[in-house]
Amino acid sequence: MRAIILMFDSLNRHMLPPYGGAEIETPNFTRLAERSVTFENFSIGSMPCMPARREMHTGRYNFLHRSWGPLEPFDDSMPELLSRRGIHTHLVSDHPHYWEDGGATYHTRYTTWEGFRGQEGDAWKAVVGSRASFAAQPGPVVRAQDRVNRTYMDSEATHVQTRTVDAGIDFLDTNAEADEWLLQLELFDPHEPFFAPQSYRDLHGLPPTEDRFDWPTYGRVVEDEDQVDEARREYASLVSFCDHSLGRVLDAMDRHDLWRDTLLIVNTDHGFLLGERGWWAKSVQPWFNELAHLPFFLWDPRHGMAGQRSDAIAQTIDLAPTLLGFFGLDIPEDMQGTDLGSVIAAERDPRDSALWGIHGGHVNIGDGRFVYMRAPESRENAPLEEFTLMPTHMRQRFSVSELAAWEPAPPFSFTKGLRTMRTNSTSAWMNAWAHGTLLFDLQDDPKQESPLIDDAVERRMVELLIQAMHANDAPASQFERLGLPVDGEILDAHLRCRVDAERAASAAEPLPALSALRHADELSRPLPEIVGNAALRDVLETEAPDLLHTEVLTAPRGASIIDLARRAHIPAAVVRRIDAALDDALDDALDENLNGAPR
Repeated sequence: MRAIILMFDSLNRHMLPPYGGAEIETPNFTRLAERSVTFENFSIGSMPCMPARREMHTGRYNFLHRSWGPLEPFDDSMPELLSRRGIHTHLVSDHPHYWEDGGATYHTRYTTWEGFRGQEGDAWKAVVGSRASFAAQPGPVVRAQDRVNRTYMDSEATHVQTRTVDAGIDFLDTNAEADEWLLQLELFDPHEPFFAPQSYRDLHGLPPTEDRFDWPTYGRVVEDEDQVDEARREYASLVSFCDHSLGRVLDAMDRHDLWRDTLLIVNTDHGFLLGERGWWAKSVQPWFNELAHLPFFLWDPRHGMAGQRSDAIAQTIDLAPTLLGFFGLDIPEDMQGTDLGSVIAAERDPRDSALWGIHGGHVNIGDGRFVYMRAPESRENAPLEEFTLMPTHMRQRFSVSELAAWEPAPPFSFTKGLRTMRTNSTSAWMNAWAHGTLLFDLQDDPKQESPLIDDAVERRMVELLIQAMHANDAPASQFERLGLPVDGEILDAHLRCRVDAERAASAAEPLPALSALRHADELSRPLPEIVGNAALRDVLETEAPDLLHTEVLTAPRGASIIDLARRAHIPAAVVRRIDAALDDALDDALDENLNGAPR
């Protein structure tokens, strides 16, 4: 028995031809669909990147207890369990987050592993002084480092995706006659930045240039339509490259006749918004279907089903039980997922609903038709707590101030009797409250364009959500944050769609492009500069008083009105009003320096 996982990052389901996409030609994804079962209702769970990978190891949700972080001492790890039973597990990946503080306990769970460098500003190549030389270009240090890295990947052969797939193919060629192994070949692409070799950019009409718009900023779109189109074509170029890499894996399976006894999973962690709904990227907006509804393909030689489709409600938490079941291991009791091989063989649903979300954001539940996105009850989004024995974030340790007041928490049902560290947390740039609680009927509104107000349906979805949260042993603080009862009757006061509708509609309005604003320069200045000018401060007092008394106190240093609007802290209508009001204010302040600097 052998198994292969080929995982991509940020692969959009709706753009792939097997799911009706027409924007990109992907002959190898079409070829894959002919050789496997294509899942129609596969969705995300814990978001984003590393929380999803924690689910792949543990088979259970984690976002209600923890933000981005490593595997915990009490976590079951699927590859480690396989290794202990004599099954050789091998990870080949260029995913840079494995080698950072928030991911450093994942790759060591495999029997052997290979890591490849160069993706997304990975601190890889050292060119002393290079970061300073890029300082005049936009973006933080990670973008400057990425520009250095690209100079070492000037061909398809030297591109990190190629080098990673080369290593995966080498594993297959070396071990094709061996038995009892798992290969996890994991590609960071098509995650941003959308850096593809020129031959794939040629397919999408992109000329050779170093001046590329291939790394959109997370948040609302403020670029012109031609820039949005350029980013979409850069993404499409990278997907074309990924399709080629998929073809190389399928060729290796053909060459070694691996289809007869080798399980194949092709999956991704989440999608990526490319201007849809006026948004870029993920995490800072609600988890709409473009992000949450995933492509998933499974070839399982136990039943040999190919060219078929499954309507089962499946999730990332099902991967660990599927692999354990395939190799004949028992599934640990703390795993919440199901062996998908047995699901499609029996033509049954593993669950009647799916839970998903990001720590501190909306908590979502879907039943196959309705999607319910529960927002925090208050702007403060509190209480929000972390429960961990591994206090690290993505690229740094917890700060001294974060740990100064930690308290021991009672064991959860899945912590193997261990108490965890409980610390207070914030949702930082996320602002789920601004978007309100949302309900969508995917049958009548598959594009999620018209939020539904239906008390009966919302009450049923609240019941499903509470059940799912209890099944995950969610902390009481999550119920309080969401304004939900831990137990007892669901009252009319617990229903939020109607109450939040006006705020949700305001948050859904796209921002105007910067080119359409008369005073984009002023709106892009750091808030302290604007607040320090009496005439401009008066505009904010009139048009956005909350901005001065809430966001300005908590916004990251250097944030501007546009920055806050891109993260939905300021509605589009308010931005337009401020822009119009600045006409008179700037006339009044014509001779006044803005925070001591000439305009």
